Amino acid sequence: MNHHSKKNTRNSVWEKTVKVEKNSSYWNEEPIIQPVENFPKNKPLIVELFCGCGGTSLGFEMAGFHIAVGCDIHQPSINTFQFNHPKSATILGDIKKVTPQQIQTLLNGRTVDVLIGGVPCQGFSINNRKRHEEDDRNLLYKEFIRFVKKIKPKAIVLENVTGMKSVGDFVPTIEKELSKAGKMEVKSKILFAPDYGVPQKRQRLFFIGIKDASFDFLKIKKTHGEDLPKKYVSIKDAIGDLPILKSNQEKSKYSKVPFSDYQKWARKKSKDKLLNHQAPNHPTATITKIKNTTPGQPMYPRFKQRIRLAWNDLSPTQVSGGIRPQFQLGHPSDARGLTIRERCRIQSFPDHFEIKGGIVQARVQTGNAVPPLMAKAIGLALKKYL
Repeated sequence: MNHHSKKNTRNSVWEKTVKVEKNSSYWNEEPIIQPVENFPKNKPLIVELFCGCGGTSLGFEMAGFHIAVGCDIHQPSINTFQFNHPKSATILGDIKKVTPQQIQTLLNGRTVDVLIGGVPCQGFSINNRKRHEEDDRNLLYKEFIRFVKKIKPKAIVLENVTGMKSVGDFVPTIEKELSKAGKMEVKSKILFAPDYGVPQKRQRLFFIGIKDASFDFLKIKKTHGEDLPKKYVSIKDAIGDLPILKSNQEKSKYSKVPFSDYQKWARKKSKDKLLNHQAPNHPTATITKIKNTTPGQPMYPRFKQRIRLAWNDLSPTQVSGGIRPQFQLGHPSDARGLTIRERCRIQSFPDHFEIKGGIVQARVQTGNAVPPLMAKAIGLALKKYL
C-alpha cells in the first residue's frame, strides 16, 4: 500500500460507509445457555433481551419483579449479570442466533409479564460521529419484534437513546410495528433520569405497551425535581463520601460516613466493603490536564462531552467509552478519571452491585446501562396494570 492510500484509510474511520469497530468481547459462536432451577411463584416475570450488565433488570427487581432470563452478546456484561442476578437464567449470544423457543424452554411453561429490550443505541447516538439511518445496529429492534410475536408478553418496554427521534421516521414506525406484533397500543416518551433520583443528565426514549390497557406515562412517578420535596441529586451527594485516590490507586474500604440520603441508600447492602474503586492509570500529561481544568469545563477542547465534573452539578450522560481505554469524565477534586464505582453511583447502581471484567469493559457496561432507579420508576408504574 502506498503512503497516500494508507493515509486515506486512516482518515476514513469517521466515514459513514466504514463499519463500526466490533467489541472483541462479543460472543459470536453458538449461544451459551445457563438455566436456573425455578422462579418464585408470587412475582411477575421479566425477560430482558440486550440486558447488558443488568441495569434495567435491577430496577425492575427493586420494583418487585423477578428476572427470569437475561440475554446479551457481550461476555463481560453477562458475567456481571450472572454474578448479580444468581437466580436468573442467561443466554450469551448474538440475538440473531437466539430463538424464542430457547427462552420458552428456560421459562418452564411460565408466562412472561414484561419483555424488555434495551436495543443497542450507538447507531442513533449523537455521540456517534458515524450516525446514519443504515447503521446495522439500528435494525436490531426487528429482532425484538420477532420475540414479541412468539413470547406474547403481557407488556413490553423497549428503550433507546433520544437521538432516535431525529434519525429518519424510526419512532412512529417502531410504535406501529410493536403495536401490531404485541397486539397492544405502544406509545413512546422521552424520560429524564434526574427526575427519578439519578445524578446524571441522561435522557432516554421508552416505548411501552400493555395488553388490554392504554399505558399512561404520567403514572411513572417523578421522585426528584424543583417542585418536589427532594431536589436533584448532585455529584457531591452521589460520590462525595468515596475515598480520595491518586492515579492507579485502589481502596476497598470507605473512609467517610455517608452524608446524603443517596449515599446511605447506595451503601445499605455493601457490608462496608467497597468494590470497583480503582482510579485509572494515567500518564503524567493527563493528570496535569485534569488538574488544570476548572470543574464543569471540558478537559479537551475538541471533545465537549469529556468534562471535569463539578460537585454541585449533575453529571453529563456517561458514555461507554468505546473499546479504547479512554476515560470520559474527570473527578471534581482528584486529578484523575472516575473509578467504576463512581460511574456506578452516577448511574444509580448500589454499592453491592459488582461490575466484572476489568476497567475498560466495565466502562462499556456502565455507559450502556439503563439507570436502575429510572427502570424502577417504570417498573412500579407497570405493576399497577399487571
